[in-house]
Amino acid sequence: MENHLNTKSLLANVPTDLLYQALETEKGGVQIYATALRCAINNDLKEEWNKYLQQTKNHVQEVTNILKGLGLDPNAETPGRKVVRYIGTSLVKAMELALRCADPQAAQIVAAECVTLAETKDHLNWELIGELKQKLEPAEAALLKPAYEQVEDEEDEHLYHTTGWTRELWIQALGMPAVLPPPEEVKKVETAIEAAKAKESRAPKAKAKKSTAR
Repeated sequence: MENHLNTKSLLANVPTDLLYQALETEKGGVQIYATALRCAINNDLKEEWNKYLQQTKNHVQEVTNILKGLGLDPNAETPGRKVVRYIGTSLVKAMELALRCADPQAAQIVAAECVTLAETKDHLNWELIGELKQKLEPAEAALLKPAYEQVEDEEDEHLYHTTGWTRELWIQALGMPAVLPPPEEVKKVETAIEAAKAKESRAPKAKAKKSTAR
């Protein structure tokens, strides 16, 4: 009976649409990474995205378990979930279009941009789940805490590292010295502050590459 009461209390405080959006974002992420890997030509990037694909598959299960723990049907539809699915499908179609119409380097950049867009939403979902967890009673927060603690750091890495890849691939395409792998990956950043510092550190490295190329 105690668990039932905790679940009822949590459901009264949690906008369940957020959890359904989180699940749909992760499910869409699996398809996005699978398609992005078809676009990737840089071996380091392929390795990175392969790791993220496996982690995202695990995230799907984590959110599914949360919903089931709340007595909710993971297959239920919500308005927000439909929108998230539409956006995810559009990102996959954008990459498929790039594979058909663009040169390999351009398709790789499109894929990096699509992953960054998807991970921006994914990162926001888990940030909101973390905020929600802090406002709940201990017994309620315990339903979200294990998944949040496992997934949050991985989502930080997904977003900040892929943002770095997107920037450096664009710089390379523009004919300027790029830092590949990007400093975000080399420094294994996991916070916005670390990502900003890593971005700043690229300038001397790029300058050194430019001098070597002369």
